[in-house]
Amino acid sequence: MDNITNPHDKLFRETLSDREVAADFLQHYLPEDILMLTDLNSLEICKDSFVEDDLKDYHSDMLYKVMLEGREGYIYLLFEHKSYADRLIHLQLIEYMLKIWRLVLKQKTEKSLPVIIPMVLYHGQKKWQHGTKFSELFSEYHGKLKIYIPDFEFVLYDLTQYSDEAIRGMVLHRVVMLLFRHIYDPDIAEKLPGIFSAMREIIESEGGLRFLEKILRYLSNAAGGITPDELKNMVKESFSQEKEGTFMTIAEILRKEGFEQGLQEGIRRGTQQALQQGIREGLTEAIELGLSIKFGYEGLGIMPLIQLIQDCERLRKIKNAIKTVKDLSELKTILVN
Repeated sequence: MDNITNPHDKLFRETLSDREVAADFLQHYLPEDILMLTDLNSLEICKDSFVEDDLKDYHSDMLYKVMLEGREGYIYLLFEHKSYADRLIHLQLIEYMLKIWRLVLKQKTEKSLPVIIPMVLYHGQKKWQHGTKFSELFSEYHGKLKIYIPDFEFVLYDLTQYSDEAIRGMVLHRVVMLLFRHIYDPDIAEKLPGIFSAMREIIESEGGLRFLEKILRYLSNAAGGITPDELKNMVKESFSQEKEGTFMTIAEILRKEGFEQGLQEGIRRGTQQALQQGIREGLTEAIELGLSIKFGYEGLGIMPLIQLIQDCERLRKIKNAIKTVKDLSELKTILVN
């Protein structure tokens, strides 16, 4: 997957950690009766992840703090990115919920525990066939034994059961959900023009081009049903009517992601200064990605220094060094020299 260990996780966390996108997602997909009890204006993004390292290939998660019936509570969103439904997902959920409660107890003095609403986002190849109640994992018991069976229910958002038209919300949220829905489709190439068309609403806005780059990176690492040439041609066709500077930047994104060998005509229409700026931004984002993958949050701590560098050759040197250095201190030495 071209150095990106889990492209599903990366796109999920980059998108659903945005407060506006998260609120939009919950607005559309929380059950209506629960939504009425939820103050989305109070939504806070929690940085913690509760998924064990050995399960990060299969699960991603986001935790949101929110007021529920006027009291502090949480919504825990688990993204199941296996290609099949996990019958025992309830066990993982209850384990993650216990971790959240323990964390809350460490940070708070209240004796009562907050409500946690568990949600599962599933985008496998087949419909989710299992129940959403924890008690359904047990054999059926009656009478006095039944009271000893723990129970809770999770909210299931099964993308296989939504048509493209039924996926609602703001563009960023909608595009990501459409990609998750179709990423395993052998005919994904037929779906992408419509998805790119939706993106034209935001391509000129702040962050629009960066979002396009994230989408292309995700497709290049996760989609098996499309060739680089097909993807390149779709992007060119979908955004050919955009402003000259925008088209030039898209051309640079394509080249950087390995889909484009030329697009010389489009590049020639931009100024050399604009091209250099596009290259610099691309190198900076590649460094940010490499630091995140290799060194985690600690590595991202040197990004303010990276962003001050204007020389593209120096940025290339740093980008290449990330692949070979053994630790962050070695990279810092290269950075200051």
